[in-house]
Amino acid sequence: MNLKSENLTRRYWGKDALRNVSFELAAGSTCLLLGPNGSGKTTLMKIAAGLVSPSTGRILLDGEAVGTATKRRTAYMPTENYFYNYMTVRDAGKYYADFFPDFDRGAFDARIRRAELAPDARIRTLSSGMGAKLRLSLALSRDAELMMFDEPINGVDMLTRDWVLEEIARRRGEGRVLLISTHLVEQAERLADCALFLRDGELVRSGSLAEICREKSLEDVYREIYGNRNRSEEEETC
Repeated sequence: MNLKSENLTRRYWGKDALRNVSFELAAGSTCLLLGPNGSGKTTLMKIAAGLVSPSTGRILLDGEAVGTATKRRTAYMPTENYFYNYMTVRDAGKYYADFFPDFDRGAFDARIRRAELAPDARIRTLSSGMGAKLRLSLALSRDAELMMFDEPINGVDMLTRDWVLEEIARRRGEGRVLLISTHLVEQAERLADCALFLRDGELVRSGSLAEICREKSLEDVYREIYGNRNRSEEEETC
């Protein structure tokens, strides 16, 4: 399975959240989607998941335009809680089992045990870290060809972060494409083999990590790309 974006643009109220974004990820790729807040990372993932329509351009899965038919091939972990407050952890598993034929209920049960999530716990009572574990357990228990994780380690404690990264790492390869957005570059770098850098909705750099990190660490490259912008903004303000 490969993921291809062709001149993807998405406008909200006259402003471009994404502008002419083009890239291609081959089967087996694990790619970091990088950029500061407001750079377009979540919009890109939601379009690839078939939840938001592009204004112009398109995203293709194996040459098929993203739409209703491709949702069965895509698993997406959003940052926000998307369940009703009355639902339990067990209810969330039932919900996924009803909607996605590729959902492995046994794998889900095993993941929530490892995550120490009580099946009867109400979702509204979960901490941010436990909520992240639940959303990750749901996404990873699908046999999807495209798996996307939006800020999966943001705002969680160190042990939860390790658990999240370990669980994602288990699903690498096997012909899948994994796309992970994060601000915590140093921690996520060991998962990936490529990166896409977005800034103000534009793709400003992309490539393999071997290429990008030939002379600098990924964290240094991130600072170089986005730090210059911050300094320029400060100078304009002064």
